Amino acid sequence: MNDMWNYVPTAGHTRDDDLAGYRVEATDGHIGKVDKHSNDVGSQYLVIDTGVWIFGKEVMLPAGTVSRVDHEKRTIHVSRTKDEIKASPEFDKDRHLGDPAYRDQLGGYYGSGH
Repeated sequence: MNDMWNYVPTAGHTRDDDLAGYRVEATDGHIGKVDKHSNDVGSQYLVIDTGVWIFGKEVMLPAGTVSRVDHEKRTIHVSRTKDEIKASPEFDKDRHLGDPAYRDQLGGYYGSGH
């Protein structure tokens, strides 16, 4: 499950990339933009602001869901559908850094192929 929290080597992401503001595309369309992210090895993630798409919900995607980063178009492609992301556990800004159970919940959800 630790691999879920790292970018795949072929994604086109480097540790110094600032992805804030990038558009995020699910396998079936646009889902929002990157609000914040972490480049810490073993704890890499994106927090996506979905805007009105799912009523302003923020979701946290482990970096392992990123299939490709297009820096020229400032777009990130993830290997999940809009429905899979919509059904994901809601981002909890108070728990995401210090609560291993929350991280395990998210990693389990995305790692199970939802």
